[in-house]
Amino acid sequence: DELVRKRLTAVGRRGKFLVLTFQPDLRMLIHFSQGGRIDMEEKVVTSRPKGGVVRLRFDRLPSLLVKEFGTERKAGWWVLSGDDPGPLAKLGPDPYSEEFAEFMLHGSDTGRLHPLLRDQRRVAGVGRGYTDDILHRARLSPFRSLSSLSDDERARLLATIRGVLGEGLEEERRRRVGGLPAKVGDHWIVHKRSGTPCPVCGADLRRVSFESHEITYCPSCQTGGKILADRRMSRLLK
Repeated sequence: DELVRKRLTAVGRRGKFLVLTFQPDLRMLIHFSQGGRIDMEEKVVTSRPKGGVVRLRFDRLPSLLVKEFGTERKAGWWVLSGDDPGPLAKLGPDPYSEEFAEFMLHGSDTGRLHPLLRDQRRVAGVGRGYTDDILHRARLSPFRSLSSLSDDERARLLATIRGVLGEGLEEERRRRVGGLPAKVGDHWIVHKRSGTPCPVCGADLRRVSFESHEITYCPSCQTGGKILADRRMSRLLK
């Protein structure tokens, strides 16, 4: 009800959140999770479709329907007033910020790189797919730690993070021509491509499976030929 008859004045982003600003002092945050999408509705629709999260109806613009595919049902939305940061308070710095550059170039984190880059409290907006592709292009094992990297490796990783994210954004913008795409584009280089040849060296891409996700990597390009332990698969074979 807070947004009824309020004017939309700005659209932005913070990490994986879409930020809509309304007069006089309201913001709406939308998080799409893994399966969230936006549909543009030219005609007035009143029914709630399967997976519907929220619908925004404007006076002179198409309605926007946020819906979520899959079974996770983790997409959500918030209306905030004033300086209330809501869930944004838990987000780390933007990948293009000086704060993040300082952390990557001089930080002493000892955790593995793959969960580090996926942790929204450490850096906002990098997910599973981009993390796989980033570490592959940077030629770094997903099991390495930030503290173990040389100065050159740190600089290469920072540049790769920004480069891969920028290319992904441009690809999605190209797909947007003619309307919003119905689903996320499958433009990953190695993510979810285990068992196929590495596009750089031709070796078979491998994966490490976890309960909620998997890591895809190239042993030849990233781990010096070493096959990383996959405990989940080991349990299945016993």
